[in-house]
Amino acid sequence: MQHTFQEAVPAAATGRAVALALLALSAASFGIGTTEFVIMGLLPEMASDLGVGIPTAGLLVSGYALSVTFGSPVVAILLARLDRRRALLVLVGLFILGNALCALAPDYRLLMLARIVTALCHGAFFGLGSVVAADLVPPHRKASAIAIMFTGLTLANVLGVPFGTALGHALGWRATFWAVVGIGFVAAAALVAWLPRRLPHEAGSLLSEMRVLRRTQVVLAMLLSVLASASLFSVFTYVAPLLAATAGAGPSAITGVLLLFGVGLTLGNVLGGRLGDWRLMPSVIGLGFALALVLLALVPASAALVPATALIGLWGVLAFALVAPLQIRVLTAADGARNLASTVNQGAFNLGNALGAWLGGLAITVGVPYGHLPVIGAVLALAVAGVGVMAHRLDR
Repeated sequence: MQHTFQEAVPAAATGRAVALALLALSAASFGIGTTEFVIMGLLPEMASDLGVGIPTAGLLVSGYALSVTFGSPVVAILLARLDRRRALLVLVGLFILGNALCALAPDYRLLMLARIVTALCHGAFFGLGSVVAADLVPPHRKASAIAIMFTGLTLANVLGVPFGTALGHALGWRATFWAVVGIGFVAAAALVAWLPRRLPHEAGSLLSEMRVLRRTQVVLAMLLSVLASASLFSVFTYVAPLLAATAGAGPSAITGVLLLFGVGLTLGNVLGGRLGDWRLMPSVIGLGFALALVLLALVPASAALVPATALIGLWGVLAFALVAPLQIRVLTAADGARNLASTVNQGAFNLGNALGAWLGGLAITVGVPYGHLPVIGAVLALAVAGVGVMAHRLDR
């Protein structure tokens, strides 16, 4: 029988403890989000310093995503015997080590290896952290708890990436990775101090957990994650050239739009937590349809900067509002193998990242104008709604 931290400790004693535990998880997700995305703003400097072309340096992003997709489940299996608190601390230690190796890497090949090592902690931490966050609170607040943990990831886009990029431009890209190492130590200290020592643990064989992953509802839940992420990245990957080509936006205007988009992600994360706790699958279905409408509206609106900016901000809200509900959906569907399923779902999100970027790039290659890319995102968002309807009917 599964017991939660809330059941183990009197309610009056848990309010502050739960808040601090979620804050510690959020601090770690802030560091992980910063190291994932900050490299995009430092690619020219890194390419020049390492003596490679920018496209080759861009493979550092792809290598990270593929390591999350295929490596994180392996890490989760290796850590399955550890209690969750110790496993999370091991993952943060791996994060610190990986970023230190990035800062010290003397050449491109070793930097790629260091990025792959760093990424191994990503999916496993967010997967296991989601389970821990959900178990810290009563059932009606689980999605909101997961959203609080993911707040660190959204704030990484708003604060960590701009400051990390500025630091890299001023002191060199290696200084940014050393700063992230510092964030890792702060997060580790917070986890040691604030993460409960009596976290619940699921005992089960690897074979039984793998069988759970074959459940129809688990597969559909992960398909939703792939489609939602693909919808986002089919457009977001190319949002800068899209704005430049259609609205004539300059670098400063594009920076402002991206900042607004990051704020939208943060607001959407909070909204998604509340919607997930309210009505899970109807919210996923509704968000899918709303995303499709916003992306279709962006096609004509992208010709002018002001309406494009407003719609991109709204797009950010709706896109990230899906994250917490989809994560809690996997945890609900995969009862008995939540650690592994939650980690594999992070791989599903990253697989969607790669798929979306590839679809957008393919469309551009065959001659689709930048301003029409949101149509691809809208089709994928409608697919989210359609699969959501299918899964909801199976529930009933």
